[in-house]
Amino acid sequence: MNIAFAEIQETIRMVQMESLDIRTVTMGISLKDCIDADFDQMNEKVFNKITSYAGQLTSVAEQVEKEYGIPIINKRISITPAAELLGNATKEQAVQLAVTLDKAARTLGVDFIGGYSALVHKGITKGEQTLLDALPEALSKTERVCGSVSVATTRTGINMDAVKQMGEIIKEASNLTKEQDGLACAKLVVFCNPVEDNPFMAGAFHGTGEGEAVINVGVSGPGVVLNALKKYPDADLGEVSDVIKKTAFKITRAGELIGRVVADRLNIPFGIMDLSLAPTNAMNDSVAEILEEIGLERVGTHGTIAALALMNDAVKKGGAMASSYVGGLSGAFIPVSEDNGMIKGIEDKALTLPKLEAMTCVCSVGLDMIALSGDASPSSLSGLIADEMAIGMINKKTTAVRVIPVPGKKEGDMVEFGGLLGRAPVMGINPYSSDKFISRGGRVPAPLQALIN
Repeated sequence: MNIAFAEIQETIRMVQMESLDIRTVTMGISLKDCIDADFDQMNEKVFNKITSYAGQLTSVAEQVEKEYGIPIINKRISITPAAELLGNATKEQAVQLAVTLDKAARTLGVDFIGGYSALVHKGITKGEQTLLDALPEALSKTERVCGSVSVATTRTGINMDAVKQMGEIIKEASNLTKEQDGLACAKLVVFCNPVEDNPFMAGAFHGTGEGEAVINVGVSGPGVVLNALKKYPDADLGEVSDVIKKTAFKITRAGELIGRVVADRLNIPFGIMDLSLAPTNAMNDSVAEILEEIGLERVGTHGTIAALALMNDAVKKGGAMASSYVGGLSGAFIPVSEDNGMIKGIEDKALTLPKLEAMTCVCSVGLDMIALSGDASPSSLSGLIADEMAIGMINKKTTAVRVIPVPGKKEGDMVEFGGLLGRAPVMGINPYSSDKFISRGGRVPAPLQALIN
C-alpha cells in the first residue's frame, strides 16, 4: 500500500488537531476446533487458543501506534458465536465459559472480547437457549465480555419468541447490575442483519464464513469531518457531500495502513476496514455536531434524518473509493451516551426516542447506548426491539438495539457510565402496553424483499 508524503503530513495534522484515531484493532478467532463433548476440555482449549493467537496483539498494536504516531484506542478480540460451542452444556457451564473468556481478555490486556453470542433469527437450538438463559448472569459477572443476539434478518423475518426473551434478558441484566446503573446492558446488543466482520463492540463476533483468524480495523474521525466542513460554511449540499466523501477517503487510507502493518507483524490476514464515524465525549468529536454544522440548529429538529442520510452516504462512498476492503458497518453511529451533541439535543428536548428510531433508518446501526427509565417493562423493551428489527428487515440493513433501563432512575435523570461509554440523560418510554403483541410469539414472516433469487 503506497502512501504519499503529503498524505502522511495530513494524517499527522488530523491526529494532533482533529481527534483522528484508530478506534479498534480487533482480532477475530475461530473456536470451531475447540468444540468438545467434555466441557472442561473445551473450556481449556478456548482459553489456550485465544491466548495463543492473540498473545502479541496488544504489544504489537502499541508498538505500531508509537512508530506511526496514530493512536490505537482499543485492542479487542471477537470469537465464533459462543452458542455454537455449548451443545449440551448447562447454564452454569455457559456462565463458566464467559468467565474463561473474561480471564483470557484480562491476561492479554485487551479491552473487550466479543462473541458471547447466538444467531437465533429463525429458531433456537439447545445450545443457543442455554446461552440466552446465561446471558444476564454472564454479563454481570464479567468485565470485558460482550454479547450479541441476532433475532431477525431480511431473509428469515423476525423471531418474536427471541424478541420476547431479549426484553426479559435486558431487564434481568439491568437488575443484576443495579449498583452500576445497569451496566451489563451496555455490553449486550440485539441485531437484525448482523455482519460477520464487525470490529466494534459490543456487537463483534467472528462469523461462520470467516477464516481461522483475521485482523479487522475500525477507524473513527468525526472531529476530522467536522473540521473539514467548518472550512466551507456556505457550500451547497452537493459540495457538503463531496467534502465529507474526500475526508472519509483520507481517514480510510490511514486506517487501512495501520491495520495492514499490525496484521503483517502478527502474521495474520488483514480482513476489513470499518470506517464508522463513532463519536466520543471529547470536544468536537461528535456526529451530532457534524449534523449541526451542515445546518441544523439542534440535532433532532426537522431535517435531521435528511442530513444524517447525506452524511452516511458520503462516508460510505469515500471509504469505498479508498479501499477495496471496506466492511463491517461503515457509516455513522449515533450512540447517545458517547456523543455530547446528542446529549445536548435530548436535554434541550429537540431529540426524542421516536426521532432516534427514525434516524436509524439511514444511519449505520440503530438505537445505541440509550439510558431508559428503570420502570420500563420487559414487554416494552421487546416492543422497542421489534420496531428496530422491522426497520432493518424491511430496509435490508443492519439495525441494532443497545439500551440500558437504569434501575431507580426516571426520565430527566443523568447517568454516568464512565470511560468510553460516557454519560446519558435518562429517556422515558411510551407508557402504553405492548404485552399482547409481544405475547403472541411466532415469527414475523420475511418480507417480499427477501425473494431476490
